Amino acid sequence: MDHSRAPVLEALAAYHQGGQLPFTPPGHKQGRGADPRVTAVLGEAPFRSDVLAISGLDDRRSTHGVLKEAQELMADAVGAEHTFFSTCGSSLSVKAAMLAAAGPHEKLLVGRDAHKSVVSGLILSGVRPIWVEPQGDPELRLAHPPAPAAFEAAFEEHPDARGALVTSPTPYGTCTDLAALAALCHARGRPLLVDEAWGAHLPFHPDLPAWAMDAGADVCVTSVHKMGSGLEQGSVFHLRGDLIRPEVLKARADLLGTTSPSVLVYAALDGWRRQMVEHGRARYDAALALAAGTRARLAEIEGLHVHGREDFCGRGRAADLDPLQIIVDVTGLGTGGYRAADWLRETHGVNLHLADHRRISAQLTHADDEKTTDALVRALSDLAAHAPGLRPAPAVEVPEPARLRLEQVVLPRDAFFGRVEQVPWREAAGRIAAEMLTPYPPGIPAALPGERLTPEVVRYLRSGVEAGMVVPDAADPEVRSVRVLRED
Repeated sequence: MDHSRAPVLEALAAYHQGGQLPFTPPGHKQGRGADPRVTAVLGEAPFRSDVLAISGLDDRRSTHGVLKEAQELMADAVGAEHTFFSTCGSSLSVKAAMLAAAGPHEKLLVGRDAHKSVVSGLILSGVRPIWVEPQGDPELRLAHPPAPAAFEAAFEEHPDARGALVTSPTPYGTCTDLAALAALCHARGRPLLVDEAWGAHLPFHPDLPAWAMDAGADVCVTSVHKMGSGLEQGSVFHLRGDLIRPEVLKARADLLGTTSPSVLVYAALDGWRRQMVEHGRARYDAALALAAGTRARLAEIEGLHVHGREDFCGRGRAADLDPLQIIVDVTGLGTGGYRAADWLRETHGVNLHLADHRRISAQLTHADDEKTTDALVRALSDLAAHAPGLRPAPAVEVPEPARLRLEQVVLPRDAFFGRVEQVPWREAAGRIAAEMLTPYPPGIPAALPGERLTPEVVRYLRSGVEAGMVVPDAADPEVRSVRVLRED
């Protein structure tokens, strides 16, 4: 296929050149009705290109096939058989994949380190999750993706499960052995779904971890806005094989998606694919070299430990690591990740990818250069110099990985929509959660609807909030109280 083409961008240029006059949404009419105070901040360009996808970018019947051709080019670029664009982020895409694999009350094997969007899919669908435990590191208090052996054991216990869903890479950049996992799923005639939200770049350089389609996955969900050049909410999901039909996957996405998709998001997805096909290898040659140099420079700062393969990969841990996710342990400075991240933003204007009780994370992409990484190194050097003023960090009572696991006693859907009450946090242990309690980022729930809360998990969340953790989806984000199922 001709990857110098960008059908969405070309159609948008033709729309402008043709002098189209819209008597349709959006109501701002290409910015003519926008408040000048808004365009003073946003500029006029976003409004000018914010047009309808149908009766705008394409005609009423979509006879030009603009979006269809753009999706076919994306599929060809990454070796998928079918690709679908989403303007609702991977939160929609992963739900569509789940609903295409399993229906209400059917079982689906799911890694327990799944993003909250997966749990939302369970609540909406009524799918029965069979949780597969991540590989917990008791020393680092960190979870890596579940190993294929854990999924195999779950299939042995639940042979009627309709498929498996795994998150790889994690927000920390760690990956499971997707090829082995795909093989064991296919031996049972079951599809493998991969939430690869953090892996948009993986198809475009051989020194990055293997990407899901190459490893044999059936559906792969990718957030192009995370590691690619997409606008926020720009996501694609890819399909190959015959275990999930493309018309079924599309129907599930249509059920969940907007009927007013953003052409701006489509255009950025289209342009990113062309950029990566033409220049991706060279851009990631440079990005990987930059990441290696940045890691080395940060490792020289006293009090910082830069995590690498030696910490995260090997027996009983992850199978691979994305080196562009630079994870830095700050406990040697005598402070915590939340406090360090806040100080870096307030003092240097440096915004980090994630923070936890002991780590901060800087995400590098093909967009970074010596200027941005120099600023990062200077900021972290200054953090080390000012560490005495950041001590002591409030303690977060993080249980060992095995103590973080909760018993699922009610379906997430039944608990979420059940009769509930709000109880003080000290009375929540032993009760069944009726909400998600999700430290964010990275957005992996510590407690799910239908799980029985334990004293360890409740104390972890409460002490975490006091130390700077954010739990935005809780009815009480301060976790002074918890929503639980009412017990008659």
